[in-house]
Amino acid sequence: MPATLLIIDDEPRLRQLLARILQLEGYTVLEADNAKAGLKVLEREEVQVVLSDVKLPDKNGIELTAQIKQLYPATEIIVLTAYGTIQDGVTAIKNGAFDYITKGDDNDRIIPLVSRAVEKAELQFRVRQLEEQVGKRYSFERIIGGSKPLQQAVALAQKVAVTDTTVLLTGETGTGKEVFAQAIHYGSPRRQGPFVAINCGALSKEILESELFGHRAGAFTGATRDQKGLFAEANKGTIFLDEIGEMPLDLQAKLLRVLETHEFLRVGDTKPTKVDVRVVAATNRGLEAEANAGNFRLDLYYRLSVFSIELPPLRERVADIPELALFFAQQSAAKMGKRNVQLGTALVQKLQHHPWKGNIRELKNVMERAVILADTRDDGLFEITPDTLPFDMQDGVAAADPNAIVDLATLEKGHIRRVLRHTQGNKTETARLLGIGLTTLYRKIQEYDL
Repeated sequence: MPATLLIIDDEPRLRQLLARILQLEGYTVLEADNAKAGLKVLEREEVQVVLSDVKLPDKNGIELTAQIKQLYPATEIIVLTAYGTIQDGVTAIKNGAFDYITKGDDNDRIIPLVSRAVEKAELQFRVRQLEEQVGKRYSFERIIGGSKPLQQAVALAQKVAVTDTTVLLTGETGTGKEVFAQAIHYGSPRRQGPFVAINCGALSKEILESELFGHRAGAFTGATRDQKGLFAEANKGTIFLDEIGEMPLDLQAKLLRVLETHEFLRVGDTKPTKVDVRVVAATNRGLEAEANAGNFRLDLYYRLSVFSIELPPLRERVADIPELALFFAQQSAAKMGKRNVQLGTALVQKLQHHPWKGNIRELKNVMERAVILADTRDDGLFEITPDTLPFDMQDGVAAADPNAIVDLATLEKGHIRRVLRHTQGNKTETARLLGIGLTTLYRKIQEYDL
């Protein structure tokens, strides 16, 4: 679609002439004869570039520039004047104008200038659309489930999101702590800033310190250049510290300083770095007990747990399992080009009776595996049945006849045969799907004469 331009000028002949020139370049051109009318157009139309005269009947065009940029930051403004001055030009640029030109003298500049302004505006519009999509993707509305324990946690997170308070998310592994952290960030005034996440338990002390706080070149062997660190990267945004209970004690002291003074020292630096960052931390450990045992700083625990939210395990959200399972199944099926996904009743019952020690993460993995193994029915439906579940979830009962009593070896043989058929005899892929070693698979194939 052609870009839309708006000309705001109280001189009809000049406005119409400029509109005609720009229309011949393929642009859609709207017109207004004063600032109030121009603002009305911007309310109802998506305009990429505004060309505004300085002297308008109801407002100075330079003041109007600041107002438009505040209301519509992605729109670019070119200020036009009959008598240009350096001071007016400087003020216009400070107020957010793309450029400032003199009428008549700069006719040869207007087309390439508008073209550049349109390119910049369209880029900003795309960025804004992507930001909106990301915000929706990570919003609270995307958290699946209507069970009471989950909704209580969501309600707490929504209330704290609009503040700048430090948040501690607790709960078992796989309960969705990072999903909540992202929703808190995108539901906060910091949503335009970065969201940076790090697992504190995945790195050694030295690497974790460098990753979090950065380092100066030459601070240690291999430090060939300066590194900002994740706290600096997250400035004006949110940093998510997952598995905070795994952080070494001496690094906890540095984290406490950041929380209290909003500054830190890079490794090898002597000058502190100021930072404006909100901290959301998460743990699956009982931090208070860890602190009382001397494994975690008690003062840091109190500073982190200003607002604590416990996420419920999946076994306490049984009513949410069908919706979650279908979501993960559809997600995996879309990647594999499979459509019309349906969960069988027997499958849902088995899912709801499983303890889910790995919680949502485990459910997601189970559904991905089930989608890989399931076949499309003759009527086009893609139904996931219990025989696609991991062997230990099938309760030792043949899926085809729930009342049959079958020995374990027969069940194992049948399951291996199904997976081999699905992978078209690919032993490596079969072993991966079964979760066993390749040597074990070959032994089973020989044992069962498959």
